[in-house]
Amino acid sequence: MPSLPRLNPAALAALGLALTAAATSHAADLTVEVSGAKSTQGTVSAALYASADTWLKEPQKLQGARAPAAQPVTVLVFRNIPPGRYALSAFHDENGNEKVDTNVVGMPTERTGFSRDARGRMGPAAFDDAVIDVQGDTTTAITLR
Repeated sequence: MPSLPRLNPAALAALGLALTAAATSHAADLTVEVSGAKSTQGTVSAALYASADTWLKEPQKLQGARAPAAQPVTVLVFRNIPPGRYALSAFHDENGNEKVDTNVVGMPTERTGFSRDARGRMGPAAFDDAVIDVQGDTTTAITLR
């Protein structure tokens, strides 16, 4: 039985780096252009979800992003996203308390929005209505209402 060639440590390290680069080369950056902030007070925050089962469940978000509110557009970037289907929720946290404020009946008092500008009826948009396909670097827009 023939023996396998023996690789030196430097060659093994180079092979490991090449495999790591190949594995991460498929990851993408998702740029989200959020418009409709009421002012430049506070921040605009967004959360990225990978399934209907985790949709809008804060501890189960895939990734979050936040930036100072800007007009006309606040730009948020999600990095190293594997190819797949995702949905985004966003809101303008004008008072900086890091949550969507609501009135006594539970309706948001701060502007909110979803990918594909999806809207819900008497509640948030459904995951399937907000889903976007990310296969490479992607830019999408959300309008806060």
